[in-house]
Amino acid sequence: MRLAITGGTGFVGSHLIEAALAEGHQVNALTRRAQPPQEGVTWIEGALDRPDSLAALCEGCDAVIHVAGVINGDAQAFHDGNVVGTENMIAAAAGTGITRFIHISSLAAREPRLSAYGRSKRESEAPVIAAGHDWTIIRPPAIYGPRDREMFELFRIAKKGIIPLPPGGHLSIIHVRDLCRLMLACLASEASHGRSYEPDDGHPGGWTMVELACGIGRAVGNKVLPIPLPKGLLMLGVRLDTLIRGKKAKLTRDRVDYFCHPDWTAAPHAQPPADLWRAQIPTEEGLAATARWYKAQGWL
Repeated sequence: MRLAITGGTGFVGSHLIEAALAEGHQVNALTRRAQPPQEGVTWIEGALDRPDSLAALCEGCDAVIHVAGVINGDAQAFHDGNVVGTENMIAAAAGTGITRFIHISSLAAREPRLSAYGRSKRESEAPVIAAGHDWTIIRPPAIYGPRDREMFELFRIAKKGIIPLPPGGHLSIIHVRDLCRLMLACLASEASHGRSYEPDDGHPGGWTMVELACGIGRAVGNKVLPIPLPKGLLMLGVRLDTLIRGKKAKLTRDRVDYFCHPDWTAAPHAQPPADLWRAQIPTEEGLAATARWYKAQGWL
């Protein structure tokens, strides 16, 4: 197929392009700035708020995989990037006759009242469903792997030996390459039409925060001391991070509300069927390989 991919210059999207090319697909990929030539990839300069560029992105394609989204910002930025951006992509797909639309949402969409980000991801799903195309929605949990700068913060802190954590709870995670395999597996699967999936790494019941912290510690070769913190102390951290990093702060009120929710595990009933996809990368191995990549790049 020829695929129209958004978010192709980001963490998940760059892995998706590599996986798509490896499977023999051709790719039209959206980019805000010029990219070096890449065999099999046609870079389309534009953005989600530029309908003309989205029409060019979709021209001649068989399917859309909409990965791009806003993960840092305020409520307006989340709405504009995640909701309006998705509406614009749907319109571009319809205008060029594409009916196959794979939308990458987030597990945060399951609890839209907890965070502005989660609300925007839930609201981004509604126009996908309403459009009536052959859609599939994927709600990934926490995604990790080479090139990721979000979970990298935990790897960096683990090198210091102490990892501050939310007060408790369980979460699911998934390696980026397993997630990309699922996106591509859905392309030709009619059984995935009209379905929403919550994939994970296959670890039953997910991981406790402490288990994940210790796993990351082993990945970086360090014995760590996980320290669960009360929500009030985390909120103090929000003020400090904002004071230090301003709009680039990683610890926000939105994220604290999200982190402190006790259950971010993929729901068993929403798992992709086993005959469509299964996770292949054991998390202990994936974390160790990710740590090696960070070290090779000089990040750790």
